[in-house]
Amino acid sequence: MRRRRFVAGMAGALSGIALGADPVRAATAAPRAQGWQAVPAPGSTPASQLRRIAAATTQLAWAVGEEGLAGPSRGRALAMLWNGSTWTKTDLSHLAHSRLSDVAGTSSASAWSVGMPTGTASPLLRWDGTTWRPAAFPGQGESGVRLDGVAVGADGQVWACGSRGGAARLLHGDGQQWRWLDPLPVAGASLYRVVLGASGEVWVAGDQASGGGWSGLVARWNGTWTVLPPITGARLSVSDLHPAGPDDVWAVGTDAGVGGPPGRPGNPVLGHWDGTAWTRVQPGFVVGSLTGVAADVQGRAAWISGWNYQDQARSTYLRRDGDTWTVVRGPAGAAAPYLNDVTPVPGTAGYWSAGMTGSAPFPPTEAYTERFEA
Repeated sequence: MRRRRFVAGMAGALSGIALGADPVRAATAAPRAQGWQAVPAPGSTPASQLRRIAAATTQLAWAVGEEGLAGPSRGRALAMLWNGSTWTKTDLSHLAHSRLSDVAGTSSASAWSVGMPTGTASPLLRWDGTTWRPAAFPGQGESGVRLDGVAVGADGQVWACGSRGGAARLLHGDGQQWRWLDPLPVAGASLYRVVLGASGEVWVAGDQASGGGWSGLVARWNGTWTVLPPITGARLSVSDLHPAGPDDVWAVGTDAGVGGPPGRPGNPVLGHWDGTAWTRVQPGFVVGSLTGVAADVQGRAAWISGWNYQDQARSTYLRRDGDTWTVVRGPAGAAAPYLNDVTPVPGTAGYWSAGMTGSAPFPPTEAYTERFEA
């Protein structure tokens, strides 16, 4: 049985492997916006949210998610395009999808997205310069095929993570030829994120069945699979990771814990892999979630997006300063923003983040973005 990924007000705590003293300590909250500014993303139908964001240049970025979530409605796919000055809503009336889950792109000719259809099989979408169009791949339209994450390399190679035939897998291609790689050798695994390492290896993150719940999952593909020890928790999922190297991996997510009413907040997950073991790092707040990781121009994890249940007046980030993670509050003015992702703007010291104006995807919540300029 596939587990539902927790978002927006559904979170949890890292009780994972923690050997030795913490190499990093979270500092106290910073009192100012640290360069983050809200950027309007108009045109979506409440309730709506942006789940992932990707930037190719200062003049080109994409953000994807879902809109029209109200009552029993499953909603419909939402996509935004940044042209250097404004966000505009992309026309997706030709698609019958209820959500776009991830997006990645390095140029207008190499951008990809994945999502959920109205049926049971996931689509793979390619940007044609104006909108998103379905791309053919092995297993397209096949019941049980699911694509949840996508990454694109500078060489144009595309990697999507998900499942086929009841097993977690990677789909790899160049836009024309595609193949499914060997199944991940983990029972009960779900993959939500795929990222590319500096040395050409491919990393995935998600969760795996563990007792009556699930634990955080991180694995590496470099021709064969290497599965790291699980980040243990009651109901813990890894939503994103940044591998600066095989012995320097940061993972973020949420542990929903056990019991409580639907939608109750959990605890943020921040873990560091040093090549031998996971170490728990205290993120500076205890109720909420961590959702995305972005690197700086040197390739080091630099910013983490999140949501602090006990401080919802502004958005919440963790900023890396040497060997310390510091809680940073975003700009004032947005009502209880929840961030789902953060990404760098290539070749600059700037970043984008994306999410929604409220802490849960119910009306009147709308799509939301912030931009950081050093």
